[in-house]
Amino acid sequence: MERIEKKLKSKMKTTNNVQYPDFDQMWSSIQKDELKTLEEPIELRPRRRKKFALIAGLAVALMATPVYAALNYDWSNILSYREGIQSALEQGLGQKVEQSVTKSGFMLTVHTVFIDENRTFLLYSLKPDASWKGKDVSFDQIGLTDSNGDFIKGNYAHLWNEDLGLFQGYFETDWVADDQKSNINFSMKNIHSIGNEEKSINYNPNDTNTQVFTIQKDGIDNVTIQAFEQPEGKILLQSAVTFTDAKMKNKWVRIKALDDKNQPIQEAETPVFGTPGATDEYLSQQIFTKDSLKTKGSNFQLAYENTLGVAEDTWSIEMNLTKEQLKKGSFRKVVNIPLENVPGGTKIHEMKVTPTQVRLILTSEERYAHQPYMDYQLDIGGVLLDGGRWDVENDPYKVELRFEMTGVDVSMLAKQSITLVAKHRVDVEDGDHKPIRLTDISEKPQIKTSTIGEFPITWTYYKKDNNLYVESFSSDPTFGGVSQTYYLDHKDRNYGMPLTVGFLGDNNKKNIDEYKNFKGKDLDIYVWKYTTNHPDAELRVPLQSLK
Repeated sequence: MERIEKKLKSKMKTTNNVQYPDFDQMWSSIQKDELKTLEEPIELRPRRRKKFALIAGLAVALMATPVYAALNYDWSNILSYREGIQSALEQGLGQKVEQSVTKSGFMLTVHTVFIDENRTFLLYSLKPDASWKGKDVSFDQIGLTDSNGDFIKGNYAHLWNEDLGLFQGYFETDWVADDQKSNINFSMKNIHSIGNEEKSINYNPNDTNTQVFTIQKDGIDNVTIQAFEQPEGKILLQSAVTFTDAKMKNKWVRIKALDDKNQPIQEAETPVFGTPGATDEYLSQQIFTKDSLKTKGSNFQLAYENTLGVAEDTWSIEMNLTKEQLKKGSFRKVVNIPLENVPGGTKIHEMKVTPTQVRLILTSEERYAHQPYMDYQLDIGGVLLDGGRWDVENDPYKVELRFEMTGVDVSMLAKQSITLVAKHRVDVEDGDHKPIRLTDISEKPQIKTSTIGEFPITWTYYKKDNNLYVESFSSDPTFGGVSQTYYLDHKDRNYGMPLTVGFLGDNNKKNIDEYKNFKGKDLDIYVWKYTTNHPDAELRVPLQSLK
């Protein structure tokens, strides 16, 4: 309270200085539906907020200024990965809307909108009435409708603010109005109240056989769990969930491991949830240490989100938006700079700058050209902005690098030196045509060694539950892993199903492929693709010289 009071008084004395408030995405051949990690992104983690009371004299003064809204609605948590919006908010930028609609026990409010040449971004809150008992909400539909009646989809996220008793969220879309001003409608349809459900399963971590558990509840049919040994004393739990209700696939179904004190056992590596299987099952992988998983008294649950109720209605807010406010400092520049030693004839075609974000548009001569660098920064006069790569919908020849604008005076940007810094290179290589001969295939694991390029690979293969499993591993630090294997049936390739879902550049060098209902004793397999990992590689590309 004392700290806040001092800050308020300081602001009031210096009114002139008031600050106003998922081939290259995943390189296995499995098509991604939805991926979630148990370790939530920072922007989705709840943050403790200190309750405070305003003394009467300060409260009257503050309600007359936008600082009041800034203190009551701290957006920094939800904007952890949208720093450009947070920076613009602190500068007093953004179009204030403050319109609300209340229906069926929920009040939707649009607070501030940011619209520039890169994106349209809304800050909203959703307040349920006092009788609401859920833990989260979801929507059948959320998005914008433009003046032509076209519906515009986008990304959204929200967090529960315990102190305020509401969800704070954002909606973001690449859609940008053609004109400087545009009438737009923001809407939500059918709000689902979500709770957490847990069902105990009698999984035995000491039994290496496949274990199947019948659920038959809340749209879940059954769950199958397999365990696979991993390097460094770890174990992989591969779970496959089938459903009687397809809608449950979006409910984050996962295995929850607990110790003898009923405390969660943490995974040794980041888990992956929600990969679609070959027969419409929902696959997840979780890697634990053996010691933690097999500790005496450990128990297991199937955890998932469950709909407690649905408010069937549409919440809609009409707005007249303008791009004028964020026009200052915005510019576009065609650069057409080739990227050295990057496949597909890739070049940086254009740079788009706004007060909230910088985008570099990369174009390639080949469809879905592999972009080998994992990490990107933009060096603007010595200030480093972290960025990421985004695929462009419906354009296989184009990707974007996006950098949130923070710590940079956008009005001076046209006069600053700008350099793209790309780090941690991962190359995808084609496998050779040399077969790896697997002989005497049985339930007993057998080991074979081979090389591909200059890299040694150890193969472990065995049968379990009438399926053939082929594991590959290399201790060479430069080897990134085998992506997938296949065998030939005449001239047709039959690919194994990867059980270890990985991402380019991670440390998982062990791959497991599954061949269903395998009946043979011998098999020639081939490597489809593999990766090489160069974490210290760096590429610097000047985009704009100092003026």
